[in-house]
Amino acid sequence: MSVNVFGDQVTEEKAENARMSAFIGAIAVGDLVKTTLGPKGMDKLLTSISTGQSLVTNDGATILKSIPLDNPAAKVLVNISKVQDDEVGDGTTSVTVLCAELLRECEKLIDNSKIHPQTIIQGFRIASKAALEELEKNSFEDDNEFKKNLKKIAMTTLSSKILSQDKDLFADIAVEAILRITNKQNDDINVNLQNIQIIKILGGQINNSFLDEGFILKKKFGNNQPKKIKDCKILIANTTLDTDKVKIFGTEFKVNSTSKLAELEKAEKQKMQDKIEKIKKFGINCFINRQLIYDYPEQLLTDSKINSIEQADFDGIERLALVTGGEIISTFDDPENCKVGYCESIEEIIIGEDTFLKFNGCEGNRACTIVLRGATEQVLDEMERSLHDALAVLQQTVKLPKMVLGGGNTEMLMSKAVEQCAINCQGKQQLAVEAFARALRQLPTILADNAGFDSSELVTDLRSSIYRGLNTLGLDLNNGKVADMKELGILESYKLKKSVVSSASEAAEVLLRVDNIIRAKPRTADRRG
Repeated sequence: MSVNVFGDQVTEEKAENARMSAFIGAIAVGDLVKTTLGPKGMDKLLTSISTGQSLVTNDGATILKSIPLDNPAAKVLVNISKVQDDEVGDGTTSVTVLCAELLRECEKLIDNSKIHPQTIIQGFRIASKAALEELEKNSFEDDNEFKKNLKKIAMTTLSSKILSQDKDLFADIAVEAILRITNKQNDDINVNLQNIQIIKILGGQINNSFLDEGFILKKKFGNNQPKKIKDCKILIANTTLDTDKVKIFGTEFKVNSTSKLAELEKAEKQKMQDKIEKIKKFGINCFINRQLIYDYPEQLLTDSKINSIEQADFDGIERLALVTGGEIISTFDDPENCKVGYCESIEEIIIGEDTFLKFNGCEGNRACTIVLRGATEQVLDEMERSLHDALAVLQQTVKLPKMVLGGGNTEMLMSKAVEQCAINCQGKQQLAVEAFARALRQLPTILADNAGFDSSELVTDLRSSIYRGLNTLGLDLNNGKVADMKELGILESYKLKKSVVSSASEAAEVLLRVDNIIRAKPRTADRRG
């Protein structure tokens, strides 16, 4: 006799059913994104039913976080792709696909060989350790060719993106931007991607995009102010420069004559004049405010030969403070202890049909602006995502300058090491370790399939070559053959590959441990529901 201890609106899946539900959910997510993997991967067009907005992308993390999923196991894969995106920036599809392939192998082991999940987990841990050791062994550094290798890594990352046709241009842009913002202090390397401003401007072609060594802000100077100023001393502020009425909703001033109203306005004007006088004491010729600057204070600044910029977004003025060496201030009583920014010149420029301000010769010299041009909003958004992936991978490589060969080379080397490790395993664990090796081999197989080549022939050739000790070979997906990855310059970040393998095996282990899925509404406040 079975007793139901659950309340209403609670469903439970046990043992095999729960595990099967977890496997099916995860495998479905892997199948969803695997066609986007590699340089010949396809894109997904996502459309919102409520807003009608569309999104074209092949970025795994973007696809998965845009789709509402009901299966709890599927959500685990969404989470690992998000963590991969946050930690490394690229490899989001790879980590999802590898985890799905590991679970596909687990399903076969549990169904066909009746192996207990805990045995599979032990085997996966052994395999994962062997794979990561092999990855470490095949990683390398090259200080002499560091900049060239950074470009190769950027080109490999961009080859699967919308920018692949112009990957040479964008790899140069990404490398120059990263090297420009890299700040070495003793042994500590600081690379802050916030210092790179990306501006998207509709119109023109993709290859019209460029890197500007100055800092570009999408703003104009105030009315009747010079379009270019030199030797700029810049005060960056977050202060109110509108009419200083009492800002309480519903406040009223009752006066019994118009002269009293004139006195009130005069007092307000005097208050504003006093504020501008304080600003003048900083000895500046450019004032940038995050908030509005009304006509009267703007006129006072213009008369004082101070150019003004209003409503600079907070992101923009934070970058400006960093790049000009100034600081954001809110009060003006202590000019001695406030840091004023500096740059050689500020001028209005036109890009496309928009007017921008360009800051040249900035004191901090640790920021730059990438201007992206494209035909549609969707193209520009995907360009930004692609470039961000490349910048994030380069950021990690600058911090940890280890790299490995791409084109399925490392996956095949790891698969070989794991299979050799399986020989020394006892009992059923051996089957789990071999399953891990098969899952790793699926990545080069999917790469070849997505490129439209005969994957079984290509991957078999690659596998036999690797087993013969030709450790630099991989898949040349432009020509459909096995080739030397070192000669082709197909390099990837070591940290990216390490993160993919460790995250995928950990996520697979989490889902393997599941033997019960309980779905319920949250308990109500009275704790009885």
